[in-house]
Amino acid sequence: MRRRVVVTGVGCVTPLGTKVEELWGNLKEGASGVAPTTIFDASEFPTKFSAEVKNWDITDEGEDAQVWEARGRHSRFAGGAAKQAVLDSGVLEGDLDPTRFGVYLGSGEGTQDFQTFTQMVLKSFHDEKIDVAKFLQVGLEMLDPVAELEQEPNMPAGHLASMFDAQGPNANCLTACAASSQAIGEATELIRRGDADVMLSGGTHSMIHPFGVTGFNLLTALSTRNDAPQRASRPFDRDRDGFVLGEGSSMVLLEEYEHAKARGAQIYGEVLGYGSTADAFRITDTHPEGRGAIGCMKMAIDDANVTLEDVDYINAHGTATTVNDKVETLAVREVFGDQAYKVPVSSTKSMMGHLIAAAGATEVIICLKALGEGVLPPTINYETPDPECDLDYVPNEARQAKCDVALTNSFGFGGQNISLVLGRVY
Repeated sequence: MRRRVVVTGVGCVTPLGTKVEELWGNLKEGASGVAPTTIFDASEFPTKFSAEVKNWDITDEGEDAQVWEARGRHSRFAGGAAKQAVLDSGVLEGDLDPTRFGVYLGSGEGTQDFQTFTQMVLKSFHDEKIDVAKFLQVGLEMLDPVAELEQEPNMPAGHLASMFDAQGPNANCLTACAASSQAIGEATELIRRGDADVMLSGGTHSMIHPFGVTGFNLLTALSTRNDAPQRASRPFDRDRDGFVLGEGSSMVLLEEYEHAKARGAQIYGEVLGYGSTADAFRITDTHPEGRGAIGCMKMAIDDANVTLEDVDYINAHGTATTVNDKVETLAVREVFGDQAYKVPVSSTKSMMGHLIAAAGATEVIICLKALGEGVLPPTINYETPDPECDLDYVPNEARQAKCDVALTNSFGFGGQNISLVLGRVY
């Protein structure tokens, strides 16, 4: 018999809240975490706004600032969210075999270092009089080796293992916007097959820096609604013009059901199903017929052993890019048929922007809160319907509704698609 996997702890550091209850309260109110960018001077960029984590520091979680200072912004976010989730679960209060406790993250790369910068600058030089060797030497002398190491995407997972003496499986996947959903799915599989009893999983990322914003601007993926930042993220609306870049971290403590039950743990919900596919199409474009999205939703629903009618809510990938929203809508219609018009779908990226590698885990926590309270968060800034996006997007106001089973989608650059099905545990 397949081992069941439940969530017994949650934690987050996001633009809409640095505690789960704060995040959830703001989501229910339809608040926005989008504002002009302050982390760097974005005044000359096509997009001058983002969704930053503000008024938070790792010391808020009782951690030593000096220990974490050199670890990078994404690692600090991960440390904060992870500590919340582990403490919330109470899993360390009893006897826990550290070799049965692992970490699986979907973490993005850290902020680009000076060496990368020098390489980019050198490529732009055409003057043969430039002393390239001297220029590189200066750059290397300025480079901090610890900072160089800290930009590697697997570093947060290593730090978290040390924090909690988690000696079990330790891994990181970087599948862009699908990363933390995939991490939760793979961590679930580790517990299901008996390789671990407890897994700390989730994601962390910060791309609000000149290189990150430049890259997405060059891809024309970001909204440029600089005159109204809080209205810029408008998933499924006809006038959407791109996503809003966010940052942060969200973590869940996954636990084998009997293990959790034996210690009397609180249970937020169960990971019922996991689906993973590839578009096998273009790197930056989703397949126009949504074949990958369709496949992973079907796979997750089948894995969960639920019917289409059982699904009460879909937390959409919903980035507010023109093509992705249209294709996700098409995919939901294809999977659910007539039922597609009966199941509410919302995009919480409308309120906090797109947290990239941390987005999926954040949306898993949101689904768990929806299951627990029977409240569906809204899609804000939904003003003008798009004929090609014709589902119930829970426009602008949260809604009380029965919610026993929720599905969440995460689709990443590169064509990776992840769907997770979560359910209440009675």
